[in-house]
Amino acid sequence: MLAEQAHAAPLGKGPHFAPKARNMIFLFMTGGPSQLDMFDPKPALLKYAGQRPPTTNLRTERVTGGLLPSPFKFQKRGQSGTDVSELLPRLGELTDDLCVVKSTYTFNPTHTPARNLMHSGNIASTRPSMGAWISYGLGSENRNLPGFVVLSPSPNGGSLWRSGFLPAEHQGTHFNTSEVDPERMIRYVRNKQLDPASQREQLDLMQALNRDHFEESPDPFLEGRIQAMETAYRMQFAALDVFDVRKEPAAVRAEYGESPFGNSCLLARRLVERGVRYVHVYYGAGQVWDDHKDINKKLRERCPDMDRGCAALLVDLKRRGLLEETIVVWSGEFGRTPVSEAGDGRDHNPYGFTTWLAGGGVRGGLAYGSTDEFGFQAQENRVSVHDLHATILHQLGIDHERLTYRFAGRDFRLTDVHGVVVKDLLA
Repeated sequence: MLAEQAHAAPLGKGPHFAPKARNMIFLFMTGGPSQLDMFDPKPALLKYAGQRPPTTNLRTERVTGGLLPSPFKFQKRGQSGTDVSELLPRLGELTDDLCVVKSTYTFNPTHTPARNLMHSGNIASTRPSMGAWISYGLGSENRNLPGFVVLSPSPNGGSLWRSGFLPAEHQGTHFNTSEVDPERMIRYVRNKQLDPASQREQLDLMQALNRDHFEESPDPFLEGRIQAMETAYRMQFAALDVFDVRKEPAAVRAEYGESPFGNSCLLARRLVERGVRYVHVYYGAGQVWDDHKDINKKLRERCPDMDRGCAALLVDLKRRGLLEETIVVWSGEFGRTPVSEAGDGRDHNPYGFTTWLAGGGVRGGLAYGSTDEFGFQAQENRVSVHDLHATILHQLGIDHERLTYRFAGRDFRLTDVHGVVVKDLLA
């Protein structure tokens, strides 16, 4: 029992105070979803349609045209009266659980550095991701599963779930959600040549040799491999159960839908239910929300699946009593411009976009901050990516200024030298 407790003990410097949330699920819309068509209605776009913005005219990454109104109707939903587009009817029913931040902003309009910033607090591709920081700070609650799990139908993007200079065991473990069968989702999860007792004997010998080597020449990467092999051995028994969504009742699977994203959201619930600390869910393979053309058509095709999966996750967490201890975050690396590109598309917009949070002690039924009259730039109650990170860490019981790691002669942290906790977002 003591050995189990020692393994589950925090490996870093947190928690620093009583947390509101124990786990986190990040729903990431790769490519940059359009806030103007989902959460941030702008009547001025219709009034000045086709014209260049008479006031705000920020630089865009590509050549753009005039203002492009959204064709989608907005309605104030819930007791909070939060504006939600007709594209998201299910999330619209849950607005009193959502904290919709309309004033998120960043400073880089290019996908890769902007994604790095959202994931790791820095545009470089070498820093530890937020999931690795949280795993390092809080440790694991389930020794049979990774503390940081990545769910995506694509194996690409490994740099986004890296551990960087943190110990290697905090790197995210990727699972292919284009598959439903766990034995196909998790390659080589089962050893078909040796029974469990023989595997344990073989692993004990290998680990003893590794530890002897480590004592002679300490190597953090070798230490990470030792931890990884232990987790892999235990996962072949635990993972085949937790990753099998086919074990869920038919009614629950129907709520989520059976798309890769729906299955990912269902898996995220199953994972946090079993103590996985951080689950990162990617929508689709590639930059699917990067709508430089045909944006209205593509949103009509894509949003029903995203809306269904997100809403089912929130409802399921809530009825199981898990939403109170799980913070759920939805975002892309940036948003889209109010001016048109190629006639019927929108360019990248890092100056002002929408992120929403739910659960984990976050204030539901809140629409926070605002952009200018055209939705180009965050103006009121601006929230930077570093502010967002600081707030998330705070809800997990971590002081973002105290969770540090010494590397290359200096102390690093997720928020670097930036970030403040946005206390207005907290219940």
